[in-house]
Parts: sequence; C-alpha cells; structure tokens
Amino acid sequence: MHFPIVALVGKYHDTGIAAPLRAVAQMLRDAGREVVFEKDTATNIGVLDYPAATVEEIGQRASLAIVMGGDGTMLGVARQLAPWDVPVVGINHGRLGFITDVPIEDACTAIAGILDGQFESETRTLLSCSVIRGETTLVSALALNDVVLSRAGLGGMLEVTVQVDGLYMSKQRADGLIIATPTGSTAYALSANGPILHPSLRGLVLVPVAPQALSNRPIAIPDDCTIEITLTRSPGGRDESASVHFDMQSWSSLQEGDRVLVKRAEHTIRFLHPAGYSYFSTLRRKLHWNQISGTAID
Repeated sequence: MHFPIVALVGKYHDTGIAAPLRAVAQMLRDAGREVVFEKDTATNIGVLDYPAATVEEIGQRASLAIVMGGDGTMLGVARQLAPWDVPVVGINHGRLGFITDVPIEDACTAIAGILDGQFESETRTLLSCSVIRGETTLVSALALNDVVLSRAGLGGMLEVTVQVDGLYMSKQRADGLIIATPTGSTAYALSANGPILHPSLRGLVLVPVAPQALSNRPIAIPDDCTIEITLTRSPGGRDESASVHFDMQSWSSLQEGDRVLVKRAEHTIRFLHPAGYSYFSTLRRKLHWNQISGTAID
C-alpha cells in the first residue's frame, strides 16, 4: 500500500476550507489509509473524529502530508517536515499556487491517483542561513524560496559586500539582495527581474533589488557554494535599519558589520504531483505564457 499514514494540514483561517479538508479526509479513510490532522488545523476547524498531531509528530509518523492552502502555507510545512523526508502534496486554496499546484476542485481525484502510485516526484533544495554578529550567531533558519536582505525603513540604499566560497565577488549598493533557490526563482526574485531556474537545476540565483549600478545584474551560481554577505553600510548609517528575511516569514534586524551566511541545507523536500505534471504547464498557466493576442493557446 502506498502511503498508509496520511497527514492533512490546512490554512485553517481561510473561509470555506473545512469542507474540502473533510472531503479529502473521508476519501483517504475510504481508501483504507490512517488519517491524522495537524493539531492547529484540527482545533481551528473543529475536527474531533480524527487524531491530531504536531508537525514534528507528523514528521515521525506520516508517510505523506497533504497541504491545503496557498504557497505560503506550503513553504512553512515543507521547512518543518524536511528533516523527516516526508513527501508533500499541495492543494491550492490560495491565489497563485506555484507549489500548491493541484486545483482544489480536483483534490480527491488527484490524491486517489497518487495513492495508486500514479505520481511525479521531484526534490527541492532548501537554504540554511545564519546571521552572525562578531563571534555570535544571532539566528539560524531554513528557507525554501529565498533569503532576502532589505532596507527596513525609509533610509537610503544598503551597501553589502558579497563573497562566494571565500572569494570576493562584488560590493553592491541596492534596495536589497535576494538569494533564491530554483523554487524561489518564480517568487520575489522573478519580480526583481531575476531568471527562472528549473527545479532540477542545482543552482542558486543572486538578484539585486533596484541596484544603483545598472550593470549590476542577477547571477546564477552552483548550489554547493557558501555565500557570505556583509552589511558594510546601512541606510543613513543608523543601526538596525536593515533586515534579513527567510521565506518572508521570520526575520532578523541587521547592524553594520553583520554577516549573513547562506548555503544549501542538509535536508531537501520532496514534492509529489499527479501523473502527467509538467513544470512548463505550470509556468504557462501562472505566468500566462499561453496568451497570444488575447487568445489562450494550450
């Protein structure tokens, strides 16, 4: 039997999510699977007829996790489950849905196929990031999409020095700097004119945000590099007027001289998709590459 224990995680504060979550749970139960709800999801939608578990307990027990929500929900769950190598399926109950790629109206059909072994599997890279002040590590975090340095207030540009594997690469003045995985290359990095990296590529992309020098362009590098970024000047010269974000969820204030170390994380996350899934089809739908003179071309 494929995936005997299946966990359900939902963006529980979304209106109308309880019914589709319960429908998926019933389908899984009818298929002979043990179903467990993530604890906060169960509490907030009033689930009493299924067991509940923390994300850590899900990582230890479940053989598959189904995430219903937007890409932000998927990012958070994926970061937490990565150490246990639990594969995840994303059901889109949000807006864009790059990584929650299964439409909610197709959820039960798609999951039934996956339970029968009809699925595509791909492995996504995560980033490990540390913020260091002097000899002290202030914070360490994982990111599936990106690590972003940005000015935190209304001051001027950041000035940072970038090293790759201990080699000096550049000094940059910009509103920010994005270090993105292939997964994150279609997120903030794309809006800052960065390139799209196919998920199978073992690379990272560094994308400046509104750089002072027009010749300062995005660059792709191998994902086994260690990137060290030193904040050499914060906007207006004030302390704590810059910040670093990890998947735009958690953050840390920066002072001049602080260093941000970014490298490929030890763990990866495995995404499962229905049979026939195509990354290029996702790009066509989400970026409207199939629109020619107002006509949709499949």
